Amino acid sequence: MKMAWKEIVKFKTRYLILGTIIFLISLLTMTISGLANGLSYDNASLIKDLPEGTFYMQEKSEDQYNLSHLDEKKMNKIREAAPEATFLSIQMGELENGNKNHSVVFVSTTNSSLFPKVEEGEVILNNSILAEGVSQGDDLTNSLLDNKLTVEEFVDQQKFSHSSIAFINSNDFQKMHRTDTFQIAFVEGDDTPKFDGLTQYSNKDFLNTIPSYNAEQLSLNMIVIFLLVISGMLFGIFFYMINVQKLGTYGILKAVGMKTSALFKMMWIQMIIITFISLILSIGISQLLTLFMPEGMPFLLTIESASIMSLLFLGIGFIGATLSGFQISKVEPIQAINQGGV
Repeated sequence: MKMAWKEIVKFKTRYLILGTIIFLISLLTMTISGLANGLSYDNASLIKDLPEGTFYMQEKSEDQYNLSHLDEKKMNKIREAAPEATFLSIQMGELENGNKNHSVVFVSTTNSSLFPKVEEGEVILNNSILAEGVSQGDDLTNSLLDNKLTVEEFVDQQKFSHSSIAFINSNDFQKMHRTDTFQIAFVEGDDTPKFDGLTQYSNKDFLNTIPSYNAEQLSLNMIVIFLLVISGMLFGIFFYMINVQKLGTYGILKAVGMKTSALFKMMWIQMIIITFISLILSIGISQLLTLFMPEGMPFLLTIESASIMSLLFLGIGFIGATLSGFQISKVEPIQAINQGGV
């Protein structure tokens, strides 16, 4: 540890350059990861806030929730096997407030502790719609519904497909969309029954049925993976160049009895010090960036996500440094000393 730190201090410029590059890459990676998580939550917080369980949709709907219809017979079968089952329907639409239209996603559910209870003629909205001039007590209309919907209250972070949720009573939903069935069933827990004619989905699988969700997350996650690979290559190239310059030094150290494992350990400690400092700075600055981001920009970098990213950086840095250090094990003391130490 002492020798590794002394070398960093002695050759501070070269290690500062590496640390700066790793800091910039890790900052960019943390920021993109935060945006990916934020977009993911903004796209499907309605589903992400639910406990782990199983979703059921009509088999012939082919993974499209808006084409699924659970008739009374199927609903009764599900209720018999799982009395705590919740049924819900989701449909894109809009609400009108005077001459202004508000794009929302209508959600109707059976009575459940997982969703807010809404009386007929009322609507509960996601609070992001407050910025559009809607207030509690306002009467909103829809072209498909004869009666008005009164804004009862607002809820936090309830979105679906990047649109604000509008919870309405099942009777209003059925009048609006001319249907008497629900689209989806949800049963909380791991040990859930199977039903003929219905397809089962875990929470994660159901998220992938949301249009654009999988493509959106895949694109951002590929960028994160690409940046991680670049960081590993940088570690490998940097330590390879340093090791080439220090072959003579390694030869002398081996000649006086230092083991190859000790030389690898010194290199690993240097990698950990540089990466750790870079990651601490990048995590701190990425959190500060939220203070300057435009209002409404979806950004979510949790401690868990930051920790996973940090471990990945450390792991990739370790691999890159180790691969570049295999030449250390091949160094012959006499040959290296003849080349001269640095």
